[in-house]
Amino acid sequence: MSNDARRFAGAGRTGGSGGSPPRASTERQAAAVEALGVAVAARVPVLLWGAPGTGKTSVIRAMAKALDWPCETVIASIREPSDFAGLPVVVGEDVRFAPPVWARRLAKAGRGLLFLDELSTAPPAVQAALLRVVLERVVGDLELPPGVAVVAAANPPEQAADGWDLSAPLANRLCHLAWDIDPRAVADGLAGGWAPPVVPVLPDGWEAELRLSLALVAAFLHVRPGLACAPPSDAASSGRGWPSPRTWEMAARLWAASGAAGSGDEARSALVRGAVGDGAGLEFLAWLTEMDLPDPEVVLADPSSFVLPARGDRAYAAVAAIAAVVAADPTPERWAAGWQVLGKAASTAPDVAAVAARVLARCRPDGVPLPAEVRLFAPVLRDAGLLRG
Repeated sequence: MSNDARRFAGAGRTGGSGGSPPRASTERQAAAVEALGVAVAARVPVLLWGAPGTGKTSVIRAMAKALDWPCETVIASIREPSDFAGLPVVVGEDVRFAPPVWARRLAKAGRGLLFLDELSTAPPAVQAALLRVVLERVVGDLELPPGVAVVAAANPPEQAADGWDLSAPLANRLCHLAWDIDPRAVADGLAGGWAPPVVPVLPDGWEAELRLSLALVAAFLHVRPGLACAPPSDAASSGRGWPSPRTWEMAARLWAASGAAGSGDEARSALVRGAVGDGAGLEFLAWLTEMDLPDPEVVLADPSSFVLPARGDRAYAAVAAIAAVVAADPTPERWAAGWQVLGKAASTAPDVAAVAARVLARCRPDGVPLPAEVRLFAPVLRDAGLLRG
């Protein structure tokens, strides 16, 4: 974690390619492809924004082909709301919502890409029908399998045929990635063929890192509570990434997945900013950079060495991170070490330590006796119903 916290110093901002040096556009496109692969692997709905004819559709279809997955392409502008919400059918005394054939094919395959192309041409009624499809992968009465990933592509509304801004609820369900054209990649692809994009294989147990990512996000939002939910006031901005509890959770998931995949700084930055927007995302990444937090695993190996940071946000982040990694693998030894850390923290920052104490109390290993440090938090844990025997 300490390495993550040091690696970001304003990694690339979202922007157009006009006037950019060839190297900059090359790096941005490579980062966008890498970020797209991580989002698909983590099953986070993702949307590529770019000008018409720049290869967004091609890269998504090539990704499905490289994975040997079925790819169902659905152009929202030529569909009715019932194509996503389901067609009502009377069966006996019940009304069921029948899914379309493309959804049934994906369900039968058990995996694949649902590719929503030209999303910015979808009228508001169709966008409303897409809400459950994008977030919950539910089409009519059919729930798509966990192996199905949702990917979309869109042109900016001013460049789309009868384009619309995305509604805020739909935009808030997606990670938004900028698709910048790379002239050198175009030249190389035309001359020698296009290299298929890579979807990383995330290691087993990678989601355990999500607890740590969520702890870091929680610590940041304690410092910047105004960014917990900050819907933009204009339609254009609300149609892109913006901070909300849902997108912060999405950002944490993408942070954990990209770390497990070994992604580069530029791709990890793009994923965080794509979830919560450039402003909130860059502020979070800058905060991570300056935190310089102790490695939780090093602390758990020698709890007596832990020194609680003096600054409030660093103290909260350090203690929350330690509790998170214990909860991810609560062996008796790690659990006891975590309580030793909290015992040291309680003398100077009892409120901060009490939050982490609730996390540890919930993951107590079976048969392990309560350590002495629990007495420091007994009233808080008893009120929360977490103190037992």
